[in-house]
Amino acid sequence: MHFIDWRKIDFSIGFNTLRMRLAPAAGAIAACAAHLKATAGKGWPGLRLQSKLLVLTVAFVMLAEVLIFLPSIAYFRVNWLNERLTSARLASLAASAARQGQIPPMVRQELLDTAQVKGVAIKKNNVRRLVLPSNPDEQISISASYDLRPSPAAGPFQWLGRRLMLIGQALMVFAHDEQRIIRVYGKANTGFGKAPAMDEFVEIVMPEKPLRDAMLRHARNIFILSIIISAITASLIYVALSRVLIRPMMDLYANMTDFARHPEDADRMIKPSAREDEIGIAQRELANMQRELASLLRQKNRLAQLGLAVSKINHDLRNMLASAQLISDRLADLPDPTVQRFAPKLISSLDRAINFCNDTLKFGRVQEAAPRREVFPLRLLAEEVADGLDLPREAITLAIEMPDTLQVDADRDHLFRVLNNICRNAIQALEAATNVTVGRIVISAKREGLRTIIDIADNGPGIPAKARENLFKAFQGGVRKGGTGLGLAISAELIQAHNGKLWLADTETGAKFRIEIPDRSASTLA
Repeated sequence: MHFIDWRKIDFSIGFNTLRMRLAPAAGAIAACAAHLKATAGKGWPGLRLQSKLLVLTVAFVMLAEVLIFLPSIAYFRVNWLNERLTSARLASLAASAARQGQIPPMVRQELLDTAQVKGVAIKKNNVRRLVLPSNPDEQISISASYDLRPSPAAGPFQWLGRRLMLIGQALMVFAHDEQRIIRVYGKANTGFGKAPAMDEFVEIVMPEKPLRDAMLRHARNIFILSIIISAITASLIYVALSRVLIRPMMDLYANMTDFARHPEDADRMIKPSAREDEIGIAQRELANMQRELASLLRQKNRLAQLGLAVSKINHDLRNMLASAQLISDRLADLPDPTVQRFAPKLISSLDRAINFCNDTLKFGRVQEAAPRREVFPLRLLAEEVADGLDLPREAITLAIEMPDTLQVDADRDHLFRVLNNICRNAIQALEAATNVTVGRIVISAKREGLRTIIDIADNGPGIPAKARENLFKAFQGGVRKGGTGLGLAISAELIQAHNGKLWLADTETGAKFRIEIPDRSASTLA
């Protein structure tokens, strides 16, 4: 038995043949890749989704075809060699029928040519017999031997190893010299009578070139068929995935980039489809986000316009208030008891108004200025707020329910603005209410540990459910018609600057706002 000497194999002949066969396909693939790269300009990361999908689809389909081709070419080789074994077996039967076992040279050569072999030997009953010898004038050098007889039952790893060995032998046919002579062993069932026994086999000596030519024709047919199947499959997969996934994703991308250029244009918002999958959910979420962003931009524009308008009138308003302050200072010198009673409050209100004008634009900043905290009696501040709002009055009563000794640790001006805003809103709600005969506002406070709790309640119509959602947002939390909601938004920001909280408490009637302000020592401990 002869074995393969791998060191003496000339691979160049088979590889050159394969290269010639695959040159058109390789050129087409290289041209396609060069075109995609030139189009993208950035290689694979710069390709668009459609191009990536097309490349991946073609690559994976061709990989599947290669995985199908390898066992196919291996089985083709085995079947082709088994056909040669069967033909050799039939030729040996014809030779055995000759008289006295003598075969004329012409008949012998005809039988060998028909079976496409150089010689045939039969082993039967433990006796190996050369039935059709080769031409004695021809020098035959056997390069390799292959045993195609079925192996006994083995495990999955042995089965897989044999299949891989057959695939390797089939591929090496293309790399071998075309003049090689091989020996093949195998069982050959002629179809007449029973199958051969386990110890019987046919041995043939044959040139490998006919096998090589047949395998090249089969590979060419498989390659053409693979190209057709790959083109059809890749096209169907590409069209399906493009319509189901890629096109909606590209629409999302185009809409986001278009909306980013003009986010204030409502016509550029995406119109979600009726899909219930992830694409449909993404479309609806994007539509909600675009609506919220457009609303925020409109609010920012209104704030910018408001800030511009306030900045224009701020200078003249401060001059007017300064003039009023000078007049009030002169009034304070009059001996009239009534003037002496109200002049200090008037002066204090004018001072507060001037400071408020100076701080008007602070709401447009990222955060309010840090509060200048001090400890002072809360009741005096509540009475000052009531005097400024002319409370109590004929149709509205005011009750201040807190001990005179209760003190709060806060910025006096900030807390005055908060109480003034909330009480003013309560007055406006009571004046607009048609089912309230006598309005009532109650300012109460208590201490809980290191915190001061302040409640401002009224018996008005309460806060509508729709207004509760955006109660402390500027230009969204307005309750009455024409209101901007700035008062509560500013109040919430001022209380937050104290590390406190402002919220709407639950009540059966009217509305009640609760303020929680921790002391500075409590904030430090936290």
